Amino acid sequence: MYRIGVDIGGTFTDLAASDATGRLYVAKSVSTPADPSVGLIDGLALLARSIGTTFEELLAQTTQIIHGTTVATNSLLERKGARVGILTTEGHRDVLEMKEGLKDDRYNVRMRPPVPLVPRRLIAGVRERVRFDGSIGTSLDEASLGRGIDTLVRNGAESVAVCYLHSYRNPAHEKATARVLTSRMPEAYVSLSSSVLPQIKEYERFWTTTVNAYVGPVLGRYLTALDARLRTAGYQGELLVLQSHGGVASIDESVRLAVGAVLSGPAGGVAGGQTCSEVLSEGSLITFDMGGTSTDIALLRDGQAELTGQKRVGDARIAVPSLDIHTLGAGGGSIARAHTGGILRVGPESAGADPGPACYGKGGTEPTVTDANLVLGYLDPTRFLGGRMRLDQSAAGRAIDGVARSLGVDRVAAADGVYRVVNTNMAEGIRIVSVRRGVDPRGFTLVAFGGAAGLHVSEVARMLEIKRVVVPTVAPVLSAWGMLGTDLRYEIVRSHVGDAARLGTARLRRYFREMEAEGRRRLGRFDGRIEVRRTLDMRYGEQIFEIAVDLDGLDPASRDVMDRIVDRFHRRHDELYAFSAPGQEVVIVNIRVAVVGVLAGTLRQKRPSRARSLRSARPDGTRRVYLGGWQGLPVYDMFALSPGQRLAGPAIVESDMTTVLVRERDRLTVTPHGWLDIRIG
Repeated sequence: MYRIGVDIGGTFTDLAASDATGRLYVAKSVSTPADPSVGLIDGLALLARSIGTTFEELLAQTTQIIHGTTVATNSLLERKGARVGILTTEGHRDVLEMKEGLKDDRYNVRMRPPVPLVPRRLIAGVRERVRFDGSIGTSLDEASLGRGIDTLVRNGAESVAVCYLHSYRNPAHEKATARVLTSRMPEAYVSLSSSVLPQIKEYERFWTTTVNAYVGPVLGRYLTALDARLRTAGYQGELLVLQSHGGVASIDESVRLAVGAVLSGPAGGVAGGQTCSEVLSEGSLITFDMGGTSTDIALLRDGQAELTGQKRVGDARIAVPSLDIHTLGAGGGSIARAHTGGILRVGPESAGADPGPACYGKGGTEPTVTDANLVLGYLDPTRFLGGRMRLDQSAAGRAIDGVARSLGVDRVAAADGVYRVVNTNMAEGIRIVSVRRGVDPRGFTLVAFGGAAGLHVSEVARMLEIKRVVVPTVAPVLSAWGMLGTDLRYEIVRSHVGDAARLGTARLRRYFREMEAEGRRRLGRFDGRIEVRRTLDMRYGEQIFEIAVDLDGLDPASRDVMDRIVDRFHRRHDELYAFSAPGQEVVIVNIRVAVVGVLAGTLRQKRPSRARSLRSARPDGTRRVYLGGWQGLPVYDMFALSPGQRLAGPAIVESDMTTVLVRERDRLTVTPHGWLDIRIG
């Protein structure tokens, strides 16, 4: 029986399957942006071929498909979501446009305000008021609600976000509104802020609920159609969707809380990075996922990535728990342009999968990073995607010539410039998640994955003085591979603003007990092992931002638990900001519980039994490559290398789905798992 992970990216769709023994099979197909499910089905057919079975037999023998999707992300970024109407408390129609009183670039006097996700004519005020403590100040006015719904219907709303003040304390008015909406607008997708994000801070809650209403119908149509397509083909197992926090959820839950899948795509890579940490017995990792459209970077300490409630996607603010991933527009398909004054820029615009880089031969003419890498000799044009796609060197050269003419240099110099600029962009991305947070990246191992990472990772590491790079054999599909190690996970949050000392142990236990029960209800009939993880968002009394304090290892029933929680907060504050203030009031803002249903499965890749070899590896051939000058580099087959073998750079190691450039003075050793462990010279 098989479990399959599927990661649909902007350029390629990656698939990884694991059988009952832990043996791994992988495949990569071209993404189909017009209908992502087409590329997914194509990938499943390729996966079946690599296993040695038919498409129908593979589906019949698969128990779970875990899917990371960018459908919600793309609909938000491209403004192709549902037509949303908002019902809010009378007098508060402008919460989203007022933001928090500041422009994104506060000193730019010429900055135009962003185009609202929801125009004002689709925002209606309703006469009602819940006070900050949950008491009712003004009862819900049914006539006012009816007029508000009439406004939304008249303006063509197909999805409704209900965002009343202080509904996180008392959701009665929002629930009553939902009942009326079900009667008046039965086809509408309804999103309640008290259900999506029941926590304090109106701006974040309103934004998150609006995004949920905006992407929910699009994601729902896609997942429903995909599920039907798989069922028609004979699939009888579960279809689970990867969430932004790194867990998975059912289709129904994913559609209900669609905003939780907005950062679904990159989360699989972090899950894979956490497994890499176990395999390598190394807790300090930086994951470096360079695909065709973007690069995703995350920092792992003690083998775990942090969750955050402060993410932005375009202009939107999203406050549901999400893995702390930094994404930048730097991938193989990133477009290079020469600007006025001879300034070369790469990205964030991408050629995507259609038409893709010029060398794909699908009609693209814009110069991209992949075109530059082909011009520099880093890629074998006959082996791309295992030979299923032959790269057009002439088209790549013509595309790069456009940059060369603008810069007044020759073709090779222009391609080398593109390579250097994109490396600089990615190095800065790593600095953002490390140096800017007070972390020295030189003490971390850089784990490279994604189809394009191997050509750039050594040079990026050198720019940051990182001494060790690891490239797993599953690097081209590591996000899909990582999904095979994810679990069912439901995040529950409650707001409680008040002094930690006044909360009391008994009250805290009651909160935890009620929230855990809600999480277990969401798990439904899950009969596996269940884990419960507890966290508090805390701050000093005069602060306006909170930090997350993990309660792992603390017994909520112990008599001194509040004192220990406060001590843990002081230590965490000191770790993050290099100071603490034990004499100040400590405030608990949000109480969080994650209920995790642990799924059975293994990620460990099984390799053929081979004797450990300490001899140097032998190349399969040579390739002419530009490294400041043209030279012939030995080329090695990644899967022909034995554990313990070593080689010295410069060299190229390649497989059907990725190419790794080992720079001069670098030293490579093959790990017991067959991974490439590169020590940077």
